[in-house]
Amino acid sequence: MQEPCTCGIFVGFALDGAVCTSGQGCEASRLKYTFRDLTVEELKNVNRFFPHFRYSMDTYVFKDSSQKDLLNFTGTIPVMYQGNTYNIPIRLWILDSHPFAPPICFLKPTANMGISVGKHVDAQGRIYLPYLQNWSHPKSVIVGLIKEMIAKFQEELPLYSLSSSDEARQVDLLAYIAKITEGVSDINAKNWVNHEHKTVNKITVVGGGELGIACTLAISAKVVIFTVNSLGSSQSYLDVVQSNVDMFRALVPALGHYSQHGVLLVASQPVEIMTYVTWKLSAFPANRVIGIGCNLDSQRLQYIITNVLKAQTSGKQVWVVGEQGEAKVPIWGGQEEVMSHNSQVQLSTRAMELLRVKGQRSWSVGLSVADLVDSIVNDKKKVHSVSTLAKGYYDINNEVFLSLPCIVGTSGVSEVIKNTVKEDTVTEKLQSSSSSIHDLQQQLKL
Repeated sequence: MQEPCTCGIFVGFALDGAVCTSGQGCEASRLKYTFRDLTVEELKNVNRFFPHFRYSMDTYVFKDSSQKDLLNFTGTIPVMYQGNTYNIPIRLWILDSHPFAPPICFLKPTANMGISVGKHVDAQGRIYLPYLQNWSHPKSVIVGLIKEMIAKFQEELPLYSLSSSDEARQVDLLAYIAKITEGVSDINAKNWVNHEHKTVNKITVVGGGELGIACTLAISAKVVIFTVNSLGSSQSYLDVVQSNVDMFRALVPALGHYSQHGVLLVASQPVEIMTYVTWKLSAFPANRVIGIGCNLDSQRLQYIITNVLKAQTSGKQVWVVGEQGEAKVPIWGGQEEVMSHNSQVQLSTRAMELLRVKGQRSWSVGLSVADLVDSIVNDKKKVHSVSTLAKGYYDINNEVFLSLPCIVGTSGVSEVIKNTVKEDTVTEKLQSSSSSIHDLQQQLKL
């Protein structure tokens, strides 16, 4: 960095030159910002609270492919989660109409970090917060935004560290792909052609990116898989969901027309809402519209209980149900009691703590999708925790999709497994999720 400009007051931008706040002909004076002085003053305040942030001027590409040179800064924010402090890397883009428009916020994970998709973070690392949605100058400031960011991330950690187990999953996926290439996988070898009706089963993946590629490679036949997600520059969570809905409005009816007897499997986020949207737009029966829901979480939870915690469950299954994110909750299957209720609760609580540090990586989700497709194509009648129409279960009266343990086969969901043990906590969480999801659905334009 060059020496400070002659006015002696500058914010430490990591550019070719120093940034002057006085407007005396140095770098700041060249910024194409409508309210440049207000912007620089606020960034000075940010620099006082977070002096380690590094500032730069880069090109931002918007949803409509337009581009602008915008101020942005990167750095880490300290987040306390379950007794440990994590330095979460972020990047904030300052729009040229600042401070009357909120920043565009992203996570900036390193190569060994994965993004945990949730209510406040999408698969691309875009950050959505109530503070951004309700932004109003002068009461809204960047320092306040960062403080809310820290508070929300303390509730739901947005990143996780890639471990050797994640690498092992990728190795498993590559081995699975090799089997497909050799034509020896169950999916290729069985039910590829339905000889009775002389029809070929086909699987369609709609959407690109890592998850779309992972799904395509992991399954290579009567299933339509939706992985598309909006990359828009919208400022609110509702706007982003609406962008996804707008894409689905064009895709779903056409795909439903050409795959009238198929099963629609939704992996797009937020999965509960996008599965509902797919059901409404396709006019398919609810049993043939499925969201990937908590299938991966359930598989991981079962693994943690039996292999990490070494618990003896005598084959009794446990599933994660409800809504992806912090609102999800475990339930136990089976009617016979193999352990006391308190032991189940303690074991579930410990297992869920370990599960929360795992993220939704595209490759692991791809393997989970392959598992679901295998059950559908080969009519395995296997139990999965998937997003299904939850109305009528757990006293839910709204048309919402939540993850429940379901028997999945060639016709989609053939049965929802009812929990024989009445759990007030489970019911409360599911009803709370139902209410919040339904409220958002009511605001969407289908």
